[in-house]
Amino acid sequence: MEDGSIYQGRAFGAAGRAGGEVVFNTSMTGYQEILTDPSYHGQIVTMTYPLIGNYGVNQEDLESKKIQAAGFIVKEPSIVPSNWRSGSSLEDWMRSQNVVGLCGIDTRALVRKLRNAGVMRGVIRLGDESEPRGGELDGIPPMAGLDLVRYVTTQEPYTWSEKLHPYHRAQGTLAPQKAPVRVAALDFGIKHNILRHLAERVREVHVFPAFAKAKDVLGCNPDGIFLSNGPGDPEPVTYAVETVRDLLGAKPLFGICLGHQILGLALGGRTFKLKFGHRGSNQPVKNLDTGKIDITSQNHGFCVDLAGVDSQKARVTHINLNDRTVEGLESRELRCFSVQYHPEASPGPHDASHHFDAFIEMMKT
Repeated sequence: MEDGSIYQGRAFGAAGRAGGEVVFNTSMTGYQEILTDPSYHGQIVTMTYPLIGNYGVNQEDLESKKIQAAGFIVKEPSIVPSNWRSGSSLEDWMRSQNVVGLCGIDTRALVRKLRNAGVMRGVIRLGDESEPRGGELDGIPPMAGLDLVRYVTTQEPYTWSEKLHPYHRAQGTLAPQKAPVRVAALDFGIKHNILRHLAERVREVHVFPAFAKAKDVLGCNPDGIFLSNGPGDPEPVTYAVETVRDLLGAKPLFGICLGHQILGLALGGRTFKLKFGHRGSNQPVKNLDTGKIDITSQNHGFCVDLAGVDSQKARVTHINLNDRTVEGLESRELRCFSVQYHPEASPGPHDASHHFDAFIEMMKT
C-alpha cells in the first residue's frame, strides 16, 4: 500500500502483478457487474462482503465486454459456484482475462484503513515475501488529475438495440410502449444496462465517443442527449466539458455519475475528490423537492460543488444522507438534469429507475 502497509494472502485469478487505486465496495452481490463496470478502470476493488463468487459468472450480466478493474481483493472466493445461470467460476473467468486477485487477508482491516486514511495506491504482487519492495508504486499515477475516459470510450459511433433482460424488466417503472424519440449518448465508459434502459424506452439509441464534438452529436438529430458514467477525475476531461457546454440548451440532457460531474463543470461548478468515495448498492439519497428517499447503487470518488453557480441557472435536487454531498442537479432554463448515483442499478436496487422515464417525458414535451 502507498502508506507502506503490507497484507499477505493467497493469489487467485491470474498470476502476476496489478497496480491501481485501492477502493472498497459494500455490495453483497453483483461482483460480476462491478468488475466489468468501466468506472472501475485503473482501480483495485476490495469487497467488504466476505464470501464472493458463490453464484459464478454468466454472459447476461456483463456491463462491458471485459473486466475493467485492475485487480480484485476478497476475503474468501467461492471455489464451486451454484447457480443455474452460471457458465464459469469467478476464478476461471479472471484467469481467462488475465486479472490478478488476492484473497485470504483481513478485508475488514483493509477497509477500515481506507475509510480512515482515504483511498490510496497499492500493488498486488505474487512472489516471495523476502523479495525487495522498493519502487512498487512507480508508474501508478494518483487518481486526482487523471483522465481515464480515453481508455474506455468507444472509438467509433454505433447504435444500440439490446433491451433489458426479462428479470430486470419486471423491476421499476416502464412506459407501456416505446417513445418515438431518438437519444444520442456520449460514452465516457457507459454501462450496458444504461443502454438497455434507454433502448427499452426509446426508438433509437446512438452512441458517440467521448471526444465527439457538439456538431457530431447533433448531426443525428436527437431528441435528447445522454451523458454516461465513466472512470477517473472529471476535471481533466476538458474535451467533454467543452462539448457539453456547447450542447446546453440545444436539446434535453440527462447525465449519470461522471456525466453528472461533467454537466456540473459545464454549468460553472467545480468537482473535488472524496476521502473514500461512495461504492455500493445501499446509499440513501434524498430528493429535496419531495423529501422521498431512494436507496441507490453508487460508484464514484469525486463530487460536484455548485457553490458560486447562479441558483437561477442550476440548483441541487438530491443529497447523500450519509455525508450531505450533492447527488443530483438540474437547470430548468437549460432543460437538463443529472444524478450522481446509478438509476440503472446492475447491481443494486431499482428505486431510482424513474429518472429514465423523466428523461423520456422531457424529450416528449
